[in-house]
Amino acid sequence: MVIISKILFFFSHHGFYSVLIFILFFGVLSVVTRKAWVLIFIIPFSVGNGFAGQYLNAWFLNKYGVESTAIITSDIETNSTLNDQYIHEYEAIVKKQDGKYVETFFSTMSAAIYPLENAIRIPAQDKEFPVKFVPGYEKNIVILFQQSEEGKRLRMYEQQRPINSARIKYEADRTNKKFITDYITALEDYVKVYDNQSLKLKIKVLKEELQLLEK
Repeated sequence: MVIISKILFFFSHHGFYSVLIFILFFGVLSVVTRKAWVLIFIIPFSVGNGFAGQYLNAWFLNKYGVESTAIITSDIETNSTLNDQYIHEYEAIVKKQDGKYVETFFSTMSAAIYPLENAIRIPAQDKEFPVKFVPGYEKNIVILFQQSEEGKRLRMYEQQRPINSARIKYEADRTNKKFITDYITALEDYVKVYDNQSLKLKIKVLKEELQLLEK
């Protein structure tokens, strides 16, 4: 597992050198087999690594890694951009199983984050956050963003948005059965995750209102 972790770290963090390795590997393979057509694999492997390398690394580390924590010690904004946002380069320290720390690095482009999603969310500098790594190569980490304090706050905010939307519709027309039902559903989805007695009472009141309208 350590060897695999090292390979995935290299390919996901060193895109340029990875392309050179693909060129060298398939070039040698083409000469040895005397089949020039194998060179066409250079492009899909290079592009695939560029787009999916960090996702494969994140999946591997989450499945086979052990949990620990890390702290970002440096956050430098570069002149390069991705989707109109500046790419950042980070340095961090990772707590090993023996309690000691090891240094590592990653960027906006190479960071392994789990769960896998089309978003790059990096915890704030100087704050401890949960990670996973394969013991023996702690340098390669996957950030468990949803388990971090920032991730928990973001998740709570995202689950509050449908409540606010449903509330506005309900307050605009309290006699609309669909609006009441949608409001109840949004509140019930929220209290399944976050225990809130005032919201549970609100659900009860809304259900009573709905029953009166259905009579």
